[in-house]
Amino acid sequence: MLDEIKTRISEEVETLTHELNVVLPNRIRKAVELGDLRENSEYKSALERQQFVQARIGHLAGRMAEISKIDVDGMPADRVGFGSRITVRDRALGEVVTFTIVAGDFIDFEKGHISLDSPLGRGFLGAREGDEVTVRLPAGERRFEVVELTTLPQQLAGDAQKK
Repeated sequence: MLDEIKTRISEEVETLTHELNVVLPNRIRKAVELGDLRENSEYKSALERQQFVQARIGHLAGRMAEISKIDVDGMPADRVGFGSRITVRDRALGEVVTFTIVAGDFIDFEKGHISLDSPLGRGFLGAREGDEVTVRLPAGERRFEVVELTTLPQQLAGDAQKK
């Protein structure tokens, strides 16, 4: 999971860096050639995009630094935390759902990701397999049972064994 996140960040930084160093300077140059910059919407748009891209690259650099500091060896192997894949049963509906807890920037609903900062993510944080967890959602409280838990350290140990 950490390698996947690092790859996604690196790919986005590479794309944004190309845009910042190649695409946007060309757009700005073409807009300048059109003349009066005070009322040139293309010029203003390119400058705003340039500022956004620079800010996004800075944000991603910070995220990469945060990820580099994650000590997988220090993570509990029996409790829900960042990177945990959990299967839960909704006690009221009886539905069973599996999802992975990720950082907010890396949510992919199609892959079953939920944010660590979401009500569900915060509610399950620290839970163990077999625990019953009550989560406060905007629609009210919901009770879940943690049916299965695979923590990030367990996933990485499994990946290492496959190699």
